[in-house]
Amino acid sequence: MDYGNMLSDSFGYAKDAVWGKWVQWILLVISTIIFPLIMGYVVRIYSGVKPAPELEGWLGLFIDGLKLFVIGIIYAIPVFIVMVIFFVPAIAIAGSNGDPMLAIGSIGIGLLIMFVVAILITLVSAIGVIRFAQKDSMGQAFAFGAILEHIGKIGWGSYIIALIVLWIVGIVFGIIISVLNAIPFLGWLIAIFLYPAWTIFAARYMTLIYESAPAPA
Repeated sequence: MDYGNMLSDSFGYAKDAVWGKWVQWILLVISTIIFPLIMGYVVRIYSGVKPAPELEGWLGLFIDGLKLFVIGIIYAIPVFIVMVIFFVPAIAIAGSNGDPMLAIGSIGIGLLIMFVVAILITLVSAIGVIRFAQKDSMGQAFAFGAILEHIGKIGWGSYIIALIVLWIVGIVFGIIISVLNAIPFLGWLIAIFLYPAWTIFAARYMTLIYESAPAPA
């Protein structure tokens, strides 16, 4: 997997989507606030469209965005279950003036399990949402056998490294946003305009990961 080429492709893709297209860029900023719209745009990117799609068909965008949001909620359910299992007893112990160390221990174990579960869910859901976009079926987002098979074709090692690369780029982006927010007056405005570009970049990068799997013979 050529990570450098994937990053370059994703950057060019995001640039083509916004640079020189000021009306579309402003609409993407607005769509980020009305989040189902930007999520619907992400679905279009996940579908493999190239170059970056035009921002049109607002109702379709909104509906696809809601579908993606629902998929995300469903995938988050195991994390919420773990949180309830470990945090509710901890709160009950603290509220009844029980052993504080027992409450802290319950929270600590809960956080550790939540972290592990969240990582596993991310590995699966990241491919699942792209299957949803490319197959135009919400059910495909939860076709776990097909998802795991697809990751196997990509290669688990390559897949995890690719996600780590995106995570590192995300940290750099977060640092840039923090610096911009410290600039009086214009900093926050520049930061707001960068969010859609980052969203497009990340969506394209994930799509390239998905498409790196060898095609069936």
